[in-house]
Amino acid sequence: MTTIRKIEAATASIPLPAPTGFSSRTVTQREYTLVRVTGDDGVAGIGFCYPGHRAAGLATMAVTDLLAPILIGTDAHLVEGAWNAMYQESLLHGRVGSVMRALSAIDIALWDRNARAANLPMHKFLGGRSDRVKAYASGGYYLEGKGLDGVYNEMAGYKALGFKAVKMKVGRVSASEDADRIAAARDAIGPDGILMLDANNAWKDLPTALGALRLWEKSNPYFIEEPFSPDDIINHARLARETPICVATGEIEAGRWRTKELLDAEAAIILQQDAAVCGGISELRRIADLASAYGASLCPHWFHDLHAPLVSAFPSATYVEYFVGNAVHNLYDIIDRQLEVDNGELVLHQTPGFGFNFDDAALAKYLVGDWQTIS
Repeated sequence: MTTIRKIEAATASIPLPAPTGFSSRTVTQREYTLVRVTGDDGVAGIGFCYPGHRAAGLATMAVTDLLAPILIGTDAHLVEGAWNAMYQESLLHGRVGSVMRALSAIDIALWDRNARAANLPMHKFLGGRSDRVKAYASGGYYLEGKGLDGVYNEMAGYKALGFKAVKMKVGRVSASEDADRIAAARDAIGPDGILMLDANNAWKDLPTALGALRLWEKSNPYFIEEPFSPDDIINHARLARETPICVATGEIEAGRWRTKELLDAEAAIILQQDAAVCGGISELRRIADLASAYGASLCPHWFHDLHAPLVSAFPSATYVEYFVGNAVHNLYDIIDRQLEVDNGELVLHQTPGFGFNFDDAALAKYLVGDWQTIS
């Protein structure tokens, strides 16, 4: 039996190259909770989560003060047992948000540790389908001075890299202004390209959302992501009934139970649950099976380095969200290896676990305080 000898956690804060706009907020930095889990065989695995653009220390504290102490000395291979123990311990502190993201980071690190100990890449450790997965290029953010030419050039650049599918932000400006931006993106990728839209909870009511989508339908979007607050399941369901555009949501949802509510209400046909948010690889696997039973598809939210092996392993999963460069997805800045992109697909690592580690030299610039160790 291999037991968990120590769990380490730290917080990193990484500035973005430029302020980046969503429908309802502007982000200048990303903050991450980082985790290492080491067994008494000396093999360590890593995990991480994005608690938000500030106060990530809340999730880091949940790792060190709440969850890690109950796992020390337990069997590293009994991951489901660890998940249940952490979930039970978190009941009074919150089954969503920072505490669940902390649980997710530990669960991810456990899976990585065990795959490394088995000397298998993660997608094969999980029983994957392929060494390659389809990806869409995610971008189209609101940047100062970007304009329609900027949208066109960005999307044309993704097409030139071989991507068959792209995603852009909507909802920060008027529906007619966004219609022009969407049309520019469609022109850039051509009629056969797959165009996805992300509203980041932009709307409060059905008429406003429907008015925008009907204006945009002529550009043939594949899906509209997070049209309303994640708690507004009713309006998601109403919108899904009224528009031919697929409704997608779930990136900040936690747990299979909430996902079942979405599916029962027919509020989304594309699920975007994130392993670093919903409860780790253990919970995302359950959600993927649930999606399959309902005829829905899983397109996990960002962290392509984490999600690409999972998309290979889960039959209901279709696309990985991929970010070119570090202007938005700056986890790049603190890991030591990148996935290869080939003709719009990600080529999976053949090295054990996730195939990358934290870059200690880079972390020296971005850590907020020191690594904390529970043993």
